[in-house]
Amino acid sequence: MGLLADEDRRRVFATLVLGATDVSEIRARSGLDTRATVKALQRLIDSGLVVRGEDGIHYLLGEAFAVAARADAARAPRSTEHADAPEDVGRVLRAFVRDGRLLSIPAVHSKRVVVLDWLVQRFEPGRRYSENMVNLVIGQVHPDTAALRRYLVDEGMLDREAGEYWRSGGSYSPNA
Repeated sequence: MGLLADEDRRRVFATLVLGATDVSEIRARSGLDTRATVKALQRLIDSGLVVRGEDGIHYLLGEAFAVAARADAARAPRSTEHADAPEDVGRVLRAFVRDGRLLSIPAVHSKRVVVLDWLVQRFEPGRRYSENMVNLVIGQVHPDTAALRRYLVDEGMLDREAGEYWRSGGSYSPNA
């Protein structure tokens, strides 16, 4: 993945993704001069991400990215961020929460409920919150406060009345 940190290699890579196959076509589409094109292309070939056929045609090896990503994941230390959660919950949280931030809202209902339960832990039972305060709490982890607020209410984890919200569900965590 570090190969794509270089602007010239990214340009060459993009032209290959878009269907360019020979050096002249790659050069023309990338906007690079011949020397820069050949240098970037050779680096991608040396890394095993691109193969040059006998006929001079270049092929992007998509599977090489999958292999590299798996190897990188195997080298990376496993996060301990959700180590105290049950395994099934931790698996969902590791996929959607990193460094205390929600990366995306799960589309699958069962996974979304796990994430919402994690989120509702930020609300103190028995305390009432204004909508602005709810937005501030949710906004600390994800920018789509309206969707998450609505999901929390729909799942019965927050209730609302007269512009006030309060925690009405979710699992109880004495450490939250």
